[in-house]
Amino acid sequence: MHRFIRFLAHASALVGGAVLIVLVAMTTLSILGRSTGIGEITGNYEVLEAGVAFAIFAFLPICQFYGAHATVDVFTMQLPDRATRVIAAFWEIVLAAVIILLIWRLYGGLERVYGNGQTTLFLQFPVWWGYAAAFVAGVIACIVAVYCAAARVIEAAQDRAILPSEHEV
Repeated sequence: MHRFIRFLAHASALVGGAVLIVLVAMTTLSILGRSTGIGEITGNYEVLEAGVAFAIFAFLPICQFYGAHATVDVFTMQLPDRATRVIAAFWEIVLAAVIILLIWRLYGGLERVYGNGQTTLFLQFPVWWGYAAAFVAGVIACIVAVYCAAARVIEAAQDRAILPSEHEV
């Protein structure tokens, strides 16, 4: 199971990174087109909006798996390992719950825009496509988050490391 979750996290991050590279290239070309008088890429903002939403959700699993979210360790640096594991487990559960809540509401938005047939202004592609892409990445984030929460609870109970740290990437 651990290897599968790690694979999901890495695959999601790689796809998110590829999308981000394409978005950066598209934005760069659009800006160059505008500044040289050729003209910007039509629908640049629409594609950028959908792509960045997807990329954000695509990077959540890798951050979750390696515990690489921003933390403030000033107060916990002096605590014993067992205490920090309990604190990490608590916040991992909270973060998993927040991610599940976000994806649940994202699904509600997906249903709404799918149902009303909303399209983008310039390219006229259905808005639900962006929601669907972000939702797929979000479901992967949910799977990884629940696994990581369970692993952190086991780590706290058994006082041993299961998940890698951000330094073990």
